[in-house]
Amino acid sequence: MLAIVCPGQGSQTPGLLTPWLETEGARELLASLSAAAGTDLEQHGTVSDQQTITDTAVAQPLIVACGILSATALGLDGLTPETTVLAGHSVGEITAAALAGVLTPEQAMALVRVRAAGMAEAAGLTPTGMAAVVGGDQEEVLAAIEAAGLTPANVNGAGQIVAAGSREALQALAAEPPARARVIPLKVAGAFHTEHMRPAVDALTAHVADLTPADPRLPLLSNRDGQTVSTGAEALSRIVDQVTRPVRWDLCMQALADRGVTGVLELLPGGTLTGLAKRGLRGTAVLAVKGPEDLDAARAFMAEHTA
Repeated sequence: MLAIVCPGQGSQTPGLLTPWLETEGARELLASLSAAAGTDLEQHGTVSDQQTITDTAVAQPLIVACGILSATALGLDGLTPETTVLAGHSVGEITAAALAGVLTPEQAMALVRVRAAGMAEAAGLTPTGMAAVVGGDQEEVLAAIEAAGLTPANVNGAGQIVAAGSREALQALAAEPPARARVIPLKVAGAFHTEHMRPAVDALTAHVADLTPADPRLPLLSNRDGQTVSTGAEALSRIVDQVTRPVRWDLCMQALADRGVTGVLELLPGGTLTGLAKRGLRGTAVLAVKGPEDLDAARAFMAEHTA
């Protein structure tokens, strides 16, 4: 059983698309996705600096485009519901929805355009951010996050919880971290998946009301609770809700374990979710797509775990 997982914001790095421009059809696909997203994804993926691609309005479309581009290069058409499951972390859930056929790639980019703009605007209202709390006892970490006036925005499993809220509160948590834990600031522009993002919900709700989604052609997990999403309408509803709800990637990993997943393939920009899987799904094979040079190995990995 194969799991294809799509990373979220913070996984992007400058120049990550440069080597992909030489792959067949990449420039044309990026042009189409750029038109739908209203931003130059080729430029942001090749020459834009770290500060530019950390901007929420740029980062989210770039990450979704990376996932779609790498999936297109791999070719997912032959995958079946009996052998493959999809999941995405945070904005990666939009990538996963596109790969499941809920949305076309262009619809996914238009959706992430609205999401990113709304969340960027919400993030600009108050100085907020996020930090990964790594290690420690989970209950003690959750208690420390709450005591600091923060929200556990991502419960990622494998000893990692992401706290979100005001920058002052994050600094206070870092100054006095929970026992046996480290607090690591993340390269994001706001307190995502908290009530700080509430102003972004209305525009996103209005946008999805005009869409006619298809039902998923492959099992699609929700990062709200790790449950399988059965209809396209439910997938869109959950994508809207997740703007202010915590991401429970720990429950997604538990769902993958319960399904008997033997291999976890992370699409571009790969590395973060396979890192969590190494610790949270011990014994499960993992492979992260980082560059075109990984495509042959990824195809072989897909064949092995869907046989």
